[in-house]
Parts: sequence; C-alpha cells; structure tokens
Amino acid sequence: MKSKKFSIWIGMVAVCLVLAACATQPTASTGSVPGILLGFVHGMISPFALVGELFVHFADMFGFHEPFPRFRVYAYPNTGVWYDFGFVLGVIGLSGLTNRGVRK
Repeated sequence: MKSKKFSIWIGMVAVCLVLAACATQPTASTGSVPGILLGFVHGMISPFALVGELFVHFADMFGFHEPFPRFRVYAYPNTGVWYDFGFVLGVIGLSGLTNRGVRK
C-alpha cells in the first residue's frame, strides 16, 4: 500500500516537472520594473484578480470574448526576490486582515 502511494506521488511530481519545463515567460518591456511595493499591492489584489479571471474564463466559454480583458497580477519582468517578497507579504497581509475579526 505504501509503495503504491509513493509511486503515485512520484508520478505526479514527474508530470508537474514535465509541464513546468514547457512554461515560457513573456518578453520584457522597456519600462521600469516593479519592486517590493508593487509586489505587495499585487499580493493584496491577487484574490480579487482570481475571481475576475474565473469570470473571464467562464464568459469566454460561453462566447463572450470582446469586452473582457485577461487579468495578470504577477508582473514580469520584476526585480526578482524583492518583488516576490512583497507579493508574499501582500497575500499574508490580506489574510491577516480577513482573519482579524475571527475569535475562538
């Protein structure tokens, strides 16, 4: 039983690695690159952008293509680690704000 679960886990990891190997990045723009502050803002709005992207996806399925732009919250190119750090802080900050009123 344990070896079957391990085999399934290894297979899932292999599939993820193969799919990740096919990923490409968009070409870099000539403007200034976002840093920690914009990463924080993007982290804060990421749940709302997810809802918007799901809305666009389902609207696209039903043939409504024109009026809905695609949402991309994670900026590329960016400053690297500092943008990532700001993004994670934004997501954590948003979760802290939403859990603020919860008491046990």
